[in-house]
Amino acid sequence: MKSGSSSSFRGSKGLIILIFGLIVFITILFYTLPLLSLFLRITPEEFINTIYEPNVQSAILLSLVTATTATAIIVILGTPLAFLNARVDYSGRKFVETLIDIPIVLPPSVAGLSLLVLLGRRGLLGSTLSEMGITIIFTTLAVIIAQVFVAGPLYIRQAKSAFAMVDPVFESASRTLGAGPIITFIKVTAPLARTGLISGIIISFARAIGEFGATIMVAGNLPGKTQTMPLAIYGFMQSNLTASIALSIVLIAISFVILVLIRILSGKSA
Repeated sequence: MKSGSSSSFRGSKGLIILIFGLIVFITILFYTLPLLSLFLRITPEEFINTIYEPNVQSAILLSLVTATTATAIIVILGTPLAFLNARVDYSGRKFVETLIDIPIVLPPSVAGLSLLVLLGRRGLLGSTLSEMGITIIFTTLAVIIAQVFVAGPLYIRQAKSAFAMVDPVFESASRTLGAGPIITFIKVTAPLARTGLISGIIISFARAIGEFGATIMVAGNLPGKTQTMPLAIYGFMQSNLTASIALSIVLIAISFVILVLIRILSGKSA
């Protein structure tokens, strides 16, 4: 009787392991098979030849330039706010943090429409800028603004967490030794928060280079001017599927490198 119960237990355990393994296998397959199909759909020769096409190179270069520029702007504008939110418990801080986080959860179409209504020729700011002879909509600048709008909150959240983990004792010691607030920030706070800040920069760059919805609404899809890689993938879908696949593989490679860097930095932080 005891032997039968033991055998039944082993059988049930084996069945559970089998079901669990099957679920894990199906889940992994679900997330990897679509990406793998892209690599199997194009030969290395086709990939290389397509990458050298002028319109494809233009999309890659524009994406790298705009995403890098947007990330630099995000760091310049977002770092002071992140530090303030990490160090000062001012009135309304939670409300400010909530407002900054809204673009993270906004549908891309809503983000694009809000920028269009703000910066369009008849928009809240766009009408004034238009009278001054300044046009933002459907320009490269509009691409950068859209990227800053959707990617900035990710950096600010990460930077705030990084600053919050720095023990204020080190900053106080620096001030006691005669260093001013700016020198203390540059030589003490920023280096101690370096890993988290770099992670935030990488994450915001990834979000910026992959931006599609807001960009196409506020900047259009103009080759050589506003057509980033995600927009080019969409534009080439009907006329040049090989180019769409090649650009998708480039973005997958960039995403993979970004994830590896984040994991390395996370390991160092731990």
